Amino acid sequence: MSTTSTNKALARVLKSPGGHWVGDGFPVRSLFNYMEHAQELSPFLLLDYGGPAEFPPTDERLGVGPHPHRGFETVTIVFAGEVEHRDSSGAGGRIGPGDVQWMTAGRGVVHEEFHGRDFAKRGGAFEMAQLWVNLPRKDKLTTPRYQEIQGAQIGSVARSGARVRVIAGELDGVRGPALTFSPLNVWDIRVERAGPLELPSPSGHTAALVVLAGELQVGGAKVNEAQVARFERGGDGVRVEASAGAHLLFLGGEPLDEPVVGRGPFVMNTESEIWQAIADFQAGRMGRLD
Repeated sequence: MSTTSTNKALARVLKSPGGHWVGDGFPVRSLFNYMEHAQELSPFLLLDYGGPAEFPPTDERLGVGPHPHRGFETVTIVFAGEVEHRDSSGAGGRIGPGDVQWMTAGRGVVHEEFHGRDFAKRGGAFEMAQLWVNLPRKDKLTTPRYQEIQGAQIGSVARSGARVRVIAGELDGVRGPALTFSPLNVWDIRVERAGPLELPSPSGHTAALVVLAGELQVGGAKVNEAQVARFERGGDGVRVEASAGAHLLFLGGEPLDEPVVGRGPFVMNTESEIWQAIADFQAGRMGRLD
């Protein structure tokens, strides 16, 4: 008996409304957010693409000061420059080009993010992406966890004229180092030659390709820099035409199929849980940074 594979159809192209600053160190474009796209992109909540930008040398600390999170994970991928992190659980570190910081806020943390001190002093190119990944209802109040993943820990696969770094999930037998609470794939893709790019994605799973540089052709539609191709969940793979030198993120995962209620840095399942998160933060129950 033979089986016939089908590609997921393009559902729509998401376009960023424009850029803004997070603190004074991160010029970003929000490519999607949980207020508009939570269900169609579940389990992914938000993606901020920071840069590319050039920063002059400085002795100032550029970034964003202490702020809380509860109910989800933040995934920071650095392509150029450095990011330093510190949170109220006692975790922290510095990540540079190729590295990933995967922070599980869970029941709540307060953290800060700044440019690395060495990078700030010398200045230069800065580029990063921060992805918010939702936690299942049963894990919303899990113990906070910090994963600092060095670039050397991330395996890669040659596929369809591209080099694919497997940050989370699995591709062609290579498993990513990130530990996740639900089945998902996060792949960092550099297209080496123009042509078709095919990637597996189980039927029923969310699938999206984020274009950080270059362009894609998908079913007659063009997807440009700082745009997202979201696919229908039927079908078991995606197929696009990619330009040489394109830089992409593939986001795939099993939808959580749970209510999403969010306010700023808190994402829970009910309005009452949001009010509890605000009260817990104000009372210091998420910890503090001295």
